[in-house]
Amino acid sequence: MTAPADDHTGPNGRLAFRRQKGAGDGRPGLLWLGGFRSDMLGTKAEFLGQWAAANGRAFLRFDYSGHGESDGAFEEGCIGDWAADAHSVLAHLTDGPQILVGSSMGGWIATLLARALPEKIAAIVYIAPAPDFTEKLMWPSFTQAQRDQILREGKIELPSDYSDEPEIITRRLIEDGRRHLVMTGPIAICRPIRILQGMKDDAVPYAHALAFADLLDSEDVEVTLTPQGDHRLSTPADLARLAAILERL
Repeated sequence: MTAPADDHTGPNGRLAFRRQKGAGDGRPGLLWLGGFRSDMLGTKAEFLGQWAAANGRAFLRFDYSGHGESDGAFEEGCIGDWAADAHSVLAHLTDGPQILVGSSMGGWIATLLARALPEKIAAIVYIAPAPDFTEKLMWPSFTQAQRDQILREGKIELPSDYSDEPEIITRRLIEDGRRHLVMTGPIAICRPIRILQGMKDDAVPYAHALAFADLLDSEDVEVTLTPQGDHRLSTPADLARLAAILERL
């Protein structure tokens, strides 16, 4: 049974988090950074909790504001808000450098954290990373009518592949995303980086992950492409690959 969540007062209100202690042997802990509309009780986060417990590693996961068990309304949030949440959690709730594990949007957040707090980063594991997705993936996919509606009404509702409830995309999300783009030139992260990407990902094309990898300044970057992998990368084989990467790191 998953332990009850603790509370942290973040820049956008109460953030729910769960923290597991490690063996105290100096190895870096893990910080989970989830995706757009996801929460800290998903398959990959639960797997990481089990892996960390079995391997004596500290592990921290949390819900961004407007997500999961944290306060706030999802449609009122944006990349800058969620990056600020993650910054507060990394700065105040972890000890020493951490291995960031960023899934989808969490990869964008991880990149922003690595720029803001490089001394707190031991390595980064990206799972189907979606940096700049609002501008490079989402906005180009909209029809002109949808773009006009966002600009005129401030939001649109779209069917979700992951929920019965529609995805609400706001003008604020799009415009704020443009203030936090990272794929505009070389990305100065000098830490070990591992990228797991499915080649049948219909949300984040693998070409996006490869373009992102090409911008990273780190001299220690490895990309693992899974021919049958989808966006979730949550099958037993996918999770085994994730565990193997963490063990090597």
